[in-house]
Amino acid sequence: MKRKRISHLFAFVLMLLIGLIMVFPLFWMVRSSVMTQSEIFRKPMQWLPERIQWKNYVDIMTLRPFARWICNSAFIVVFNVLGTMLTCSMAAFAFARLKFRGRNVVFSMVLAAMMIPSATLLIPQFMIWKILHGIDTYAPLILGAFGAPGFYTFMLRQFYKGIPMDIDEAAKIDGASPLRIYMNIIIPLSKAPLVTVAIFTFTNCWNDFMGPLIYLSSEKKYTAALGLRSFIGMYTGQWHYLMAASTVLVIPVIILFACCQKVFIGGINLSGGLKG
Repeated sequence: MKRKRISHLFAFVLMLLIGLIMVFPLFWMVRSSVMTQSEIFRKPMQWLPERIQWKNYVDIMTLRPFARWICNSAFIVVFNVLGTMLTCSMAAFAFARLKFRGRNVVFSMVLAAMMIPSATLLIPQFMIWKILHGIDTYAPLILGAFGAPGFYTFMLRQFYKGIPMDIDEAAKIDGASPLRIYMNIIIPLSKAPLVTVAIFTFTNCWNDFMGPLIYLSSEKKYTAALGLRSFIGMYTGQWHYLMAASTVLVIPVIILFACCQKVFIGGINLSGGLKG
């Protein structure tokens, strides 16, 4: 019994240390966001500001169109989340619940496409969007989500395959079409996995830097992640403003995960099938 308590205490202390290590960068970012530039680089290191500089958050909204950039990011995120949830759930339903010739071959092609390094696709995709006059528009950053990204399609397919096919057979006997089965049966049963897909998509899109960097050139169209670069010059950086902007950028992700934590974890657990 004593050994068990010691092992529990050791595990608690270990997890506490790991948690502190994981939280430390967030603390450092928030702490630096309310400091002056000189306080950040003061030696010996200063852990807390002498006076909290809330005006850093005001300055990032006035010196740069950061509020507009946040709205641009939100606009792109909304369409990405809706497009990914819609197309991936439909594709996963077809692969898991419908029988058609070549289903396994097509799904194997989807899995094979996931293995292609994304870096190798940057130049071909850029050339295609240049021909389509999509450069400096949001089209390259939005329309890709309506192509059923492979990872989320695979995840939802694994969940759908865990739903008993007897449900579909009973619905067909009652005259339900595949579309009605998808809308009235499968979607209500897959709320947790869909929320998981939405959270992953939101996080990836909200933090995306490479996509906007490649396709956007007008400053007024920048996303918030791309706008962070404007606080760093060739020789100097406005690090107090950069940390304040980064803090603002992180807040929506933290709030989203805090509100949807139970559903998110449940969705990951359910990705392999149904409970019970």
